[in-house]
Amino acid sequence: MRFAPARPRARSILLTTALAASLATAGCGGDSSTGASGEEGITVQTAQFSWSAAALTNAILARIAADHPDLGVAELETTQLDPAAAWAGAQRGDVDLLTEVALPNQQAFADEAAEQVDIVSETYGNASQGWFVPRYAVEPGGELEGLRSVTQLNDYAEQLGGKFYDADPGYVTTEQNTKRLQGYGIELEHVVAGEAAELAQLERAYGREEPIVLYLYHPHAVFAQYDMVQLEEPTPYTDGCLTTGDGACAMPAYSANIAASKELQEQAPRFTALLEDFRLPLEDVEALQKAVDVDGEDVEEVAATWVEENRSTVDSWVAGA
Repeated sequence: MRFAPARPRARSILLTTALAASLATAGCGGDSSTGASGEEGITVQTAQFSWSAAALTNAILARIAADHPDLGVAELETTQLDPAAAWAGAQRGDVDLLTEVALPNQQAFADEAAEQVDIVSETYGNASQGWFVPRYAVEPGGELEGLRSVTQLNDYAEQLGGKFYDADPGYVTTEQNTKRLQGYGIELEHVVAGEAAELAQLERAYGREEPIVLYLYHPHAVFAQYDMVQLEEPTPYTDGCLTTGDGACAMPAYSANIAASKELQEQAPRFTALLEDFRLPLEDVEALQKAVDVDGEDVEEVAATWVEENRSTVDSWVAGA
């Protein structure tokens, strides 16, 4: 099955950065609606990044809010945005909630919006990212046999068709990978056509047992279907290496975080308090992604099942809010 980012809910709107900049949508301030129980609560304008973990996190939070109207939130209204557009919207007051904020990848955005938005919790941490190849390609007899490190890629350029595949141009990591290719002096063409196109290339190569190298990250459903090997990095990540430095370093392990506008914190303090306790283990996220991206289950149904199966944990978050 071909992987693609999970689609947002039907009422979500797909926005480009330019369109997002032109919207006059108001944030949560003054906006209220009535939930299923009849209790009034605010509508939270929520950014949804294109990777499926973001859709799952938002769906879980929406399910919890619907089950507990006393938290003060009637609805999470999601809008699919890339990180730059989402943070720009947060600075304008159009976006109240951002989940799956990858740090340190998005730290510069968070710093610029610090007057309007706070990072309120870490959902999970120690998530690895980097450059991957299929295991069959590097095993004895494989076309990439002997390849272990990113620094060896020029030696296998012909086998790789001269290409390195990356995800969406709006990802901070795409900028980082541009710098890493230059820093390491790797002569592969940097192919950036979106994550769906990238994963389609992987599916095609894997089906034919052909070599391919591409950027991937945990958590991701791709690891449930394909046996991938992360290439070694000779130099560990250090602060500034991928911005002001030469780029010849590993990508950082990252954490996924939740950011809430100061207005949301004022208008829905109990919901914000729950966000502070909200945790999703990395293993749970990848299992949920498999259900959605590989098995084809509905995002909201998968989220509802997770909430039900983790009722005691959710109840403890609500009780502490």
